[in-house]
Amino acid sequence: MRLAGTAAALVAAATLLTGCSSGSVSVTAGPTAAAAPAAGASLAPAEFAAAAKLPDTVLLDVRTPAEFASGHLPGAVNVDIESADFGQQIMALDQAKSYAVYCRSGNRSKAAVTAMQQAGFTKLFDLSGGITAWQSAGGEVVTG
Repeated sequence: MRLAGTAAALVAAATLLTGCSSGSVSVTAGPTAAAAPAAGASLAPAEFAAAAKLPDTVLLDVRTPAEFASGHLPGAVNVDIESADFGQQIMALDQAKSYAVYCRSGNRSKAAVTAMQQAGFTKLFDLSGGITAWQSAGGEVVTG
């Protein structure tokens, strides 16, 4: 009986430490997802960060170049969904890779995921709430 109580206390402590952590999310540090998310999934910042660390995953920022320059996730590539040649730009991407797509609030990334799926991409997911949610979760942003 005493062992069961100790085990329950340990599980509760682990849940508090991992579930309510005030630590930040990162695409360069922290846990990596055990498996790729479902195609087209919208992920919360911590899940997005973990999935973005999987091998052959490209961080794809679909905001304007000015928004990208003002702050983006480390290692992200910018392909502006609002540009006239967005379709041509995504067709130049490697469909064998996975794409972690984000924008400011999540609307443009959902549109980009849909367009990419229609173009034949099968391994992609987006950041629910966009970079705004990422920053609220303490996620790292770089400029330049």
